[in-house]
Order: sequence, then C-alpha cells, then structure tokens
Amino acid sequence: MRRVSPKLQSWLNNLNNITIPTLLENGFKPTPINAREGLANLTKVFITDIQNVARITDDIVKNDEYDVPIRIYNPVPEHPLPILIFCHGGGHMSGSVTVYDPICRKLANATQHIVVSIEYRLAPECRYPAGINDAYAVTKNIYDTLDNAGIQYISTLSLIGDSGGGAMVATVAAKAQFDDLVSINKQILIYPSLDYTMSCPSIEQNAEGYLLQKDKIAWYFDHYFHKVDNRKKASPLHCNFTCNLPNTLVFTAEFCPLRDEGMQYVQKVLDNGGHAEHIHFSDMIHTFLNMENLVPEECNSVYRSITTFLHQSDNQKTTAN
Repeated sequence: MRRVSPKLQSWLNNLNNITIPTLLENGFKPTPINAREGLANLTKVFITDIQNVARITDDIVKNDEYDVPIRIYNPVPEHPLPILIFCHGGGHMSGSVTVYDPICRKLANATQHIVVSIEYRLAPECRYPAGINDAYAVTKNIYDTLDNAGIQYISTLSLIGDSGGGAMVATVAAKAQFDDLVSINKQILIYPSLDYTMSCPSIEQNAEGYLLQKDKIAWYFDHYFHKVDNRKKASPLHCNFTCNLPNTLVFTAEFCPLRDEGMQYVQKVLDNGGHAEHIHFSDMIHTFLNMENLVPEECNSVYRSITTFLHQSDNQKTTAN
C-alpha cells in the first residue's frame, strides 16, 4: 500500500488543508516572484545545518553568449580533487546559488569533490535554451576557469542536479555524447524533470496533494519555453541515447509527479548499453532534499549514495592539474 512518510504527512496536511486554501481565498496568483520566494523560504526553514567548507569562492565562466557566475566549494584546497558541477532545481524559474548553498556545502564535504554551483539564467526573463547554454558553457570551460583561479583539481568531471537542474544535467550529457571536447565521467539526477510533454503516468497519479502539482509543472513549462519550441525534442527522455552517456545515478520518489520519467530514463540508458543505477524512495515527495529537518535520515542517505557512486572505480584516466 502506498503511503507518504509520517514525517511529511502533518506538514502536507497543513499545506493542502490550510495554507493553499487560504492563499486562494486571498486571491493568490502564481508569479516568478512568489515561486522564487517559495523555494527559498522552504529551503531556509528546513535546512538549518549549514556546514563549514574549507574554501568557498565566487567566479565567472567566460563565454561568448553570457558570462556565467559560479560558486566554488573546495573542501580540501591544499589537494587536487575531482570536480562536481551542480545545477539547482526550481522549474527553470526559481532557485539560485544562494538558495542551494547549504546543499552544495554538504555535497562538497560528503563527496570530497570541488563542487561548482551554476547561477544559470532563469525563465521567464531568459527562456529555453538560455539556462542550458549556461550549463554547457560551464561544463566545457570549467578547467580554464579553475586554472585561472589557481585551484588544484583532478580532471575528472561529473554533473549533478535536482528536478529542473536534473533536466539540465541530462540535456548537457546528451549533447556531450557527440562533442569530443567535453568529457563527463558521471551524472546524478535527483527526482529529475525529463519529459516536457508531461505524458508519463505518475504525472496523473501524483497530480495533486504532494507539494509539486501537475498544474504548477505545466505553468513552469509554459514560462520556460517559447510557443514555437518543440518540447518533446527538448526533453532528455526523448533525446538520443548512446553508450557514450556517462555512468548515471537516478533518485526517484514514489509521490513525485516526475517519478516515472526518471525510471524510464534509467531503462533507456541500460537499453542503449550504458551504466545506470536507480534508488527509489517509496514514501518521499518531490523536493525532499530541501526539507532536511523533516526527513534527515533520507537526506543523509542521498548524500551517502552520491558519495559511493562518485567514488566507484571506473576506467577513465585522471590527471592532477
């Protein structure tokens, strides 16, 4: 029998029975402003363990289209470490380096990687594919940026993202399959958004009542894409899959509308000769990593699994720089 974790049920009941009805009664209208504030406030309230990281610096990745701001989390600056590029979630409209700062701190310390968090451009001010172009530019040019900053690193590059950030990671990885100048070792997708056609069954099964709702997803996508964009072609689930995709780890949550597209993505990677691992949380909802105080054991499990996956041996050669 499907059942949301008791750790989340009281909060969900309050959200569904008090908070949302009250907002609607008062004439609430969704806007980019309150979408951004909502994710920022949720994260601030429910992640209060802010870890120290040995060195945190801000920088810019130069690019012809747009110079992309980044924040670099280096847990051991005196030693070269591999690189983990982070694309935050938020439906391509919300989230930021600042909002996801506590998560990136935990990722850096847990994985012993240099975590590079991208301040990519957001919709609706900058619609598709602006944010994707920013993420690809960082992936392609991060070594030069670290060299210019005098940061020691190991030239092993992996990507990670949650929700809309997972979509960006999978899109970058799909493009990099055919780019000899970009080498991605591994990708990690946390309850990723991979099908902009919204055609998977879990979109309907989990359409309401679990924080991320079907109508809100459609609203995000309508603000992300231009009317002329081909949403299926833009969907990582419907991109070309080859054996050149990086080793993949996907996290899904049972009560997430995006559950099935994550599962289908794993199967497509495997069917096309790639390596994919799947971890499913049978009682979690979307965005639970941003709700750590409510579900600390589950969040700790995510960080442990990411660390194990990143440190698994592979055949890629690495060199210190």
